[in-house]
Order: sequence, then structure tokens, then C-alpha cells
Amino acid sequence: MSSSKAEEPVNEQAIANKFAAMRSELNQIYSKITELEMDVSEHALVINAIQPLDPSRRCFRMIGGVLVERTIKEVLPAVQRNKEGIEEVITRLNEALERKKKEISDFEAKYKIRIRKNDGEEKDDGARKEGTAQGVLVGPAGGSE
Repeated sequence: MSSSKAEEPVNEQAIANKFAAMRSELNQIYSKITELEMDVSEHALVINAIQPLDPSRRCFRMIGGVLVERTIKEVLPAVQRNKEGIEEVITRLNEALERKKKEISDFEAKYKIRIRKNDGEEKDDGARKEGTAQGVLVGPAGGSE
């Protein structure tokens, strides 16, 4: 029995902790993708705003916390490159997201993990919020509100 992998969780608590960590990683990837998608939309707004303007016109760009004066001819290609780079990162993060989803589903299947529905627990949450509940809290605290 000790011939199993060193990474294998040994008890239910270790399995639950590893599963929670995996789900946390998944949520972090989701939030990073969302953040980067917002950056892409901001870049697109800037590109659409300055593209029709005269290329010799002055514009200002924030570089590393410093506001610098440039021309549209200099700034537009840089903003387009940044947007393309962010889109590439989003693509890679989506691939990582799919790998993590598969890893989590494999982990769920291997250890027969079932996610509890919040329907029955919501009534109990009201009692817990009173501050009188005792015992072990299972699942995310206050995740539904």
C-alpha cells in the first residue's frame, strides 16, 4: 500500500483539501481570464478611438507608471501588439483552464467526490449566522450571499 504515489492523499481530509485547492486554482484561472478580457476590451476602445485620428497628433501613454508624450503613429502599433499579446495569454489560460477542469473531473471520478447542493444547506446557514452553531463547516463560507 505504500507503493502508491507520494502525491496521493492518505485520508478523506487530505483528499478534501487537495480538491479544494484544485477548485481554488480553477477559480483563480477564471478570474485572471476575466481580468485580461477586460484589458483587451480597453485596448480595443483605445485603438478604435485613436485609429481615425491624424498619425502625427500628440497623445499620452502610461508606461510603467509614467505618463509619456508620443504621437499616434508611435502609440497605435504598440497598443495593437499589447492587445495581441494579451489575447495570446488568454488563449493559453483557456487551455490551462480546460486541463485543470479535466484534472478536477478525473480527481472527482477517482475519489468518487460528490458536490453537495446548497438547497438543504441554505436553511441551516440561517441558523449558523446567528452565531450559535457548533461543529464542522463544510464548503465555502457565505458563498451564496
